[in-house]
Amino acid sequence: MPLYEHVMIARQDLSSAQAEGLVEHFSTVLADNGGKVVEHEYWGVKTMAYKINKNRKGHYAMLKSDAPSAAVQEMERLMRLHDDVMRVLTIKVDAHVEGPSVQMQKRDDRERGDRGDMGFDSSRPPRPSFGDRPERGDRPSFGGERRR
Repeated sequence: MPLYEHVMIARQDLSSAQAEGLVEHFSTVLADNGGKVVEHEYWGVKTMAYKINKNRKGHYAMLKSDAPSAAVQEMERLMRLHDDVMRVLTIKVDAHVEGPSVQMQKRDDRERGDRGDMGFDSSRPPRPSFGDRPERGDRPSFGGERRR
């Protein structure tokens, strides 16, 4: 059977237990239609980049499934009809990645550089400071006079 990853965003005013209950509910929908959930993760409440249905935040959850396409279509249909689910994204994958997803890994493990030096990279040339800027009188003229 094909492998899928589903990410859903539920409303922010739900409790975390209710959001995890939604994950369990949709897992049983997959199981009833001949599929199975390999793994699921509850990512918690996160701030979104833009408002969705007047909500700034949402409960994020991810499901990794091994299910026929009919089961996935039925689950997506029920998710889109459910009032508490704001967004759903389903991706067909070749293989599930072992271990926790990137969202669940500790921030220190991510490759984003050491924050102790505030992002300074010694391989890049230093940025010019305001003292290096030429004065207005020293700037080159572009040949045209001001029109009045």
